[in-house]
Amino acid sequence: MTPLRQRMIEDLQIRNRSPKTIKAYVAHVARFAQYFDRSPELLGPEDVRQYQIHLLARKASWSQFNQCVSGLRFLYGVTLGRPEGVPRIPYGRRPKRVPRVLSQAEVLELLQCIPSRKIRMVLTTIYATGMRIDEALHLSVRDIDSRQMTILVARGKGNKQRLVPLSRPFLAELRDWWLVHRNPHWLFPGDKPDCPLGASSAQKACQLAVTQAGLKRGGTPHTLRHTFATELLEAGVNLLTIQKLLGHSSLSTTLLYTHVRRDHLQSVAEIQGLLPLDQLCRPQVETATPARGSKSAK
Repeated sequence: MTPLRQRMIEDLQIRNRSPKTIKAYVAHVARFAQYFDRSPELLGPEDVRQYQIHLLARKASWSQFNQCVSGLRFLYGVTLGRPEGVPRIPYGRRPKRVPRVLSQAEVLELLQCIPSRKIRMVLTTIYATGMRIDEALHLSVRDIDSRQMTILVARGKGNKQRLVPLSRPFLAELRDWWLVHRNPHWLFPGDKPDCPLGASSAQKACQLAVTQAGLKRGGTPHTLRHTFATELLEAGVNLLTIQKLLGHSSLSTTLLYTHVRRDHLQSVAEIQGLLPLDQLCRPQVETATPARGSKSAK
């Protein structure tokens, strides 16, 4: 490990960045250095610009693009102490997409197509709580508080913790599941008892179940999170509460769910049914123009 990489890791640790963030930032900076075959200390804003063009040419996703930008901005702004160059490393404008959601019947069909009880419980947890997949997979037994009826999301995005409510029926399901494996730490243990289940296992099983269930619109574990948020909105839960439950840092992210609120869309469709569209779409009948010199009827 080079001294620069070690210093960047330490700078990130001092600022309490999550291990996942540290790993991602360091990896992006390493790929940036490999592209030029030079140390980042010898590279500047113009080199960063050239590398960003390279990422676009490779059709990197906007998530990857902006994560790379965050890593490079941290490197130059903090570790290398060159804040004057940071404004010249712009983020890409990520397109806002309407979240995809499932109906309750589709969620049931999806879950019934998953033979593994462990993975079925992981996806049920995401649907019942709105957690991200990594948050659900890293739940420990002690995160379940049956007295307060809450679940502690200990490893939220950005290393932030939050509480989500726990219903009694879901608590009973979690208890029954724990009795199957009785792991003293992880709620969803992997092949190795001291490690949680990997995300790829749940994602692959979900993808296969989507095909078997015949869900034409597709679906991922994150789709279940979107569905949870949409159902809360339809039930009348206010946006600020939904923001806290989902762990969104910005309310603007939560506002995206207003675009797929199904009861709202249905009410719009009902209003459309009241419009005289059939009359508006009919061709207008042209009235004959009286001939010049003819007498008008009295």
